[in-house]
Amino acid sequence: MSTRLFSVVINAADPGTLGHWWGDALGWEVMYEAPDEVVVIPPNALEVPGIPGLVFVEVNDPKQGKNRVHLDLAAQSPQDQADIVARLLAAGATHADVGQGEDVPWVVLADPEGNEFCVLDSRPRYRGSSALAAIVLDTQDPDALAPFWIAATGRVVGDEDDECLSLRHPDGHLPDLELSRIDDPHTVKNRLHLDVAPWADGDLGEEVNRLIALGATPANVGQGDDVTWVVLADPEGNEFCVLRPR
Repeated sequence: MSTRLFSVVINAADPGTLGHWWGDALGWEVMYEAPDEVVVIPPNALEVPGIPGLVFVEVNDPKQGKNRVHLDLAAQSPQDQADIVARLLAAGATHADVGQGEDVPWVVLADPEGNEFCVLDSRPRYRGSSALAAIVLDTQDPDALAPFWIAATGRVVGDEDDECLSLRHPDGHLPDLELSRIDDPHTVKNRLHLDVAPWADGDLGEEVNRLIALGATPANVGQGDDVTWVVLADPEGNEFCVLRPR
């Protein structure tokens, strides 16, 4: 039995507008749209299991502080990075300061609802890749948290250093899941969170129990009693959902 990374859920005041914005930003397809939910998927999502889509859901809670989950976009050259930044600024992004300083090679922006993301410098790992390079999860201890997310997503360790540990799709497909070291603990509900899902022959209850045995805890984010998924928090308190088998 196992679960895999299935989607990144982004709370939005206006999921329709924000979902289409990100679809345009990444060159992805809007697969599903309702007044309170929009699903955007990459071109190869239906062909390669474990390539997550983006799900925008309507939530009226205001954003509080810097998000603990953010997206990294790939660039193929310095000029490509500059072009991507200019295009997204023209589309409604803004420059953001998350304490990155002036000497980093990436550019930090925020989408129209204030969610931070990075446009990376050109890197060998991402050359010739799709637009989304990585999903980044802030953590106080990447090494300690990695075994849990390996078990939750079925990913394997890629690059690692003192500040970041990368978990890769077993077949090498992007985006990577990166655990990035920060000092601040989790204090408020994450505005972006991960969804994992059992395979079609899996069992939701068994997978929830497996993840709890690995250090997850039940979490209440106001989901009510009639939802078909289970909300948990990882060992550092980051909320995530376990979906029905699929």
